[in-house]
Amino acid sequence: MPHLFNRAVLQQQTLREPVSFAGIGLHSGNRVNLTFLPASPNSGIRFRRVDLDGKPEIDALVENVVETNRSTTLGRGNVKIHTVEHVLATFAGFGIDNAVIELDANEPPIGDGSARQYSEMIETSGVVMQGEKRESFAVPEPTEVHAGDSSLAVFPFHGLKISCTSSDKRGRFTQFFSVQVSAESFRNDLASARTFCFFEEIEYLIKNGLIKGGSLENAVVIRDDAVLTTEPLRFPEEFVRHKILDILGDLALLGRPILGHVVGICPSHNLNCELARQLNILMRKPMMAAQAFAPPPAQTRITPSGNRDVSEKESPDPTAIDIVELMKILPHRYPFLMVDKVSRIEGNRISAVKNVSVNESYFQGHFPGHPVMPGVLQLEAIAQVAGVLMLKQAENTGKIAYFMSADHVKWRKPVRPGDRLVIEVELTKTRGKIGKAKGVCSVDGETVSEAEVSFMLIND
Repeated sequence: MPHLFNRAVLQQQTLREPVSFAGIGLHSGNRVNLTFLPASPNSGIRFRRVDLDGKPEIDALVENVVETNRSTTLGRGNVKIHTVEHVLATFAGFGIDNAVIELDANEPPIGDGSARQYSEMIETSGVVMQGEKRESFAVPEPTEVHAGDSSLAVFPFHGLKISCTSSDKRGRFTQFFSVQVSAESFRNDLASARTFCFFEEIEYLIKNGLIKGGSLENAVVIRDDAVLTTEPLRFPEEFVRHKILDILGDLALLGRPILGHVVGICPSHNLNCELARQLNILMRKPMMAAQAFAPPPAQTRITPSGNRDVSEKESPDPTAIDIVELMKILPHRYPFLMVDKVSRIEGNRISAVKNVSVNESYFQGHFPGHPVMPGVLQLEAIAQVAGVLMLKQAENTGKIAYFMSADHVKWRKPVRPGDRLVIEVELTKTRGKIGKAKGVCSVDGETVSEAEVSFMLIND
């Protein structure tokens, strides 16, 4: 029996030897060959697209999450990897710190809808210790995220424990399960739990280009009170066990093993990844505090609302977009371009800046002797920044984002010449050509306006 992971291991681990598996992707329906490869210490988990020129790689980090609709998608530039959560859950379950995941399509093979095949691959390969020390992240304080009736929280704990309750919106098939994660519990209690969906969701999934490779051989379908499957349920609470599998895979995007007790109520990939982002902020706090005593540039502060305050000088971010590149993305021009630069893009979130100058044309009449930036232009800035986030996706290249509507608009404080307007936008929903986003504008860390906007993408 190869060496398997337990929480007492203090050294990093990788695979003993390469191992491969072939199948089809659940959502893409593409045929794909997958190979797990050993990797050097401190290199982390990364995906490699061997079907593309240059064999581009994407690190399995929450900063690279670009979509969380029914699965978790990583992206870098025009390269994407869909449905990464089952593979990442397996590596987290077995305590693999460093590995390369090679595939010749845009999605790993779904197998039977669980992580059983991936688990068998790792057991076939074996796990070896490396000389470098493993650095886990011990959750220092309770952290919680919400979305509607769903919530996900994590509390300090000496190992990794996940407790979860799941059901559909009508309260059907309510299940609960709790497990302390180890290689043994992952193999016995989580790896075989299959993905599932409700029958009434299938039409929506098909219309949105999903589950092209789906069948009863790789998913369980629930229709009313009946369970449609090619074999009996593997566990009485198989559905919530699969939810825990997804939580484990999405939280692996933190890039370090987590020590904490995770408690979920009807979680989703979007919520899982949001918790990973919040933990990433907590994990970086000690580093930011230490750097606060270093010479400039000053570090980014996190506001009480969780938004990044970019009012101070920052180190350049690789996702930043200057005005020259912005004008290649947005069709707007003077005097209606309301964004000077994008400072950061993280998955479905974007942070941008508008430097408000007294030379802005609208100050001539709004108002003479008392210049104030019109609130509707702050709203336009939110819409433009949301458009940048959508138009940066490869499939939307060359399109135009039309502002459709605004809800829950609030203007809290005036914006005057000399202010640096920070625009934070989160993409909350996309369906076909329609997108929805929530935006907040702030000056010196204080919210000045906020709104929820809807827009439509059309061909140029």
